[in-house]
Amino acid sequence: MIVNTDAKNEADDQFAIVHALLSPSLDIRGLIAAHFGNRHTRSSMEESRAEIDLLLRLMKLDGTVRVEDGAPYALHDVVTPVPSPGADLIIEEAMRDVPEPLYVAFLGPLTDMASALLLEPRIAERDVTVIWIGGNGYDGRGGRPARPEFNLSNDIVAANVVFSSAVKVWQVPAPTYRMTAVGYAELDAKVAPYGEIGEYLVRQLVEWNEQHSGSIEFRALGDSPAIGLMLHPDCGTWVERPAPNFRHDGSYDFSLENRAIRMYDSIDARFIFEDFFAKLQAFARR
Repeated sequence: MIVNTDAKNEADDQFAIVHALLSPSLDIRGLIAAHFGNRHTRSSMEESRAEIDLLLRLMKLDGTVRVEDGAPYALHDVVTPVPSPGADLIIEEAMRDVPEPLYVAFLGPLTDMASALLLEPRIAERDVTVIWIGGNGYDGRGGRPARPEFNLSNDIVAANVVFSSAVKVWQVPAPTYRMTAVGYAELDAKVAPYGEIGEYLVRQLVEWNEQHSGSIEFRALGDSPAIGLMLHPDCGTWVERPAPNFRHDGSYDFSLENRAIRMYDSIDARFIFEDFFAKLQAFARR
């Protein structure tokens, strides 16, 4: 698998990245630093890359995992890719002559997958599955969106390229990924005491909450389902439905006849978190 992550956007990508790295059944072919728009910063992709590098240093894994930069900005239209080393990595792994499938987990925008498809359309014919944390709810779940879900908003064009292609997609929309709340008390007991990486994960989460969310004592680790589904594809319930396209306001457009995708409408957060807690604690003891 490949993990494509806007790692410095919030405080949950970090947990998903560490979980992936601690999972022996996952052959991590690379980590790709993704942009997260320019509303808050003008160097979001570079900040994601620095955060990935920091996590690897804290785990004493720097130099053991391939890391590439993704696109620094969103697609301008549905025919022009944004070339990057990250898109090249996706193409390289998708086109390898190996029997194993490739899974690419996107914890942010779909820019690099769309660019890879535009640069090498044959990817859609390969055994490649995109797992995307993003998009608003379906059928009124989560309420009528006032604006696009965040990961979608950072590249609606790319989402349309991927969803209208033939590549396999597993989508975890906002109402589902928000099922992953975990409290400070549990994080203090099961994550913070376990090594430099455990202390950092909790500290940066609390600091982010204090800056952006005020006086609360929980956080939804909304990117972790991407790793959970790699480990156990049935750790949630899903339905197949025609892939939509996306309007500028983030709403779904079903007027085009796209192929079906898998949409997860629930997730087993306990399986994901208990697996992560146990692996982190074993890693710290080693």
